Amino acid sequence: MRICRVAVDDDLYFGLIEGEAVVLLAGHPFGELSPEGRVLPLTDVRLVAPVLPSKIIAVGRNYADHAKELGNEVPVAPMVFLKPSTSIVGPDEPIALPWQSEQVEHEAELAIVIGRLCREVPEERVPEVVLGYTCANDVTARDLQKTDGQWGRAKGFDSFCPIGPWIETSVDLDDAAITCHVNGDLRQDAVLGDMVRGVPELVSWISSVMTLLPGDVILTGTPAGVGPLTAGDFVSVSIDGIGTLTNPVIDRD
Repeated sequence: MRICRVAVDDDLYFGLIEGEAVVLLAGHPFGELSPEGRVLPLTDVRLVAPVLPSKIIAVGRNYADHAKELGNEVPVAPMVFLKPSTSIVGPDEPIALPWQSEQVEHEAELAIVIGRLCREVPEERVPEVVLGYTCANDVTARDLQKTDGQWGRAKGFDSFCPIGPWIETSVDLDDAAITCHVNGDLRQDAVLGDMVRGVPELVSWISSVMTLLPGDVILTGTPAGVGPLTAGDFVSVSIDGIGTLTNPVIDRD
């Protein structure tokens, strides 16, 4: 099942994608789904970020090859940091390059969307609290990441967390390919099974630290191949079984 969030005229709705149409929902998808009554062609709506989370929890160095390319070791426990909810943008919305950085890079990632309030979740019960999965780009000002000593600014600028194009409730978490293309050129290419720590371990570990709320997003780390973005680029993150998230890159005003 594919859950989306769409703009219809001046209003926003959650919806279910069925073929080339969207079934609009009354209310949110965190519970029993209730169709609103209208079915619209996909071409008549605009896809926006599928959720607006209370928090974005990101996992660092969760692919060994990416840790190696930046000269780091894989951490002995999950290394997490927060991105602000204001960094969220949806499909086709621009990534704005801030004037403070001269080295902004893409990071293709699988994003987990939490479906219910939870804490201290055992690994075997993680599927009960996950609504689904979407594509994400953990955009990073690499130079600021190196100079600041912590990552809040480098990863927290407005537009530095594109997600979308929708939430897929069932994904092959072992064999699905994850790729990133910039202007059609392949930059990152891996499979989700390459993650050091998988979805059950990450959700269980993070929920032992903080309560997770419906709509919260967990970014699961990026594979090797991260690289620069410049104004005028188009960057696409694709995950088998989910889809493709594409965003233009512009200079921030």
